[in-house]
Amino acid sequence: MAKSEEAKKIQEKQGLKAEFIEFINRGSMIDLAVGVAVGGAFTAIVNSLVNDIVMPIVGLLLGGVDFTGLSLRIPNFFGTGDEAVIAYGNFIQNVVQFLVIAWVIFMVIKGMNRLNRKRDAKKTKKEEAKA
Repeated sequence: MAKSEEAKKIQEKQGLKAEFIEFINRGSMIDLAVGVAVGGAFTAIVNSLVNDIVMPIVGLLLGGVDFTGLSLRIPNFFGTGDEAVIAYGNFIQNVVQFLVIAWVIFMVIKGMNRLNRKRDAKKTKKEEAKA
């Protein structure tokens, strides 16, 4: 390999490294990392809110219905192995839980937006009073 070809490959690697470092240092990448970390922590809070506070109330309203035990068993007609179990109850339970989580998050965001609008209105009134 000629020295000029080797020098080009080294330069390409350094260029790739510099480009990668530039990519990592972009604000959007750092914002994404922070968002993922905060989202992970927020997930624990939302799960606790739903599982420990909201779902017991929903269970009372539905008469303690738990869908997780619902399943369809299909016998093995070939005589080998166990029967197949379609646990559609888990699916129903997860859909209900998703809807409850989505509703709770919607209500929290709606409340935050209301507070932000009130804060912005007060700020606008103060600015108008100064003018």
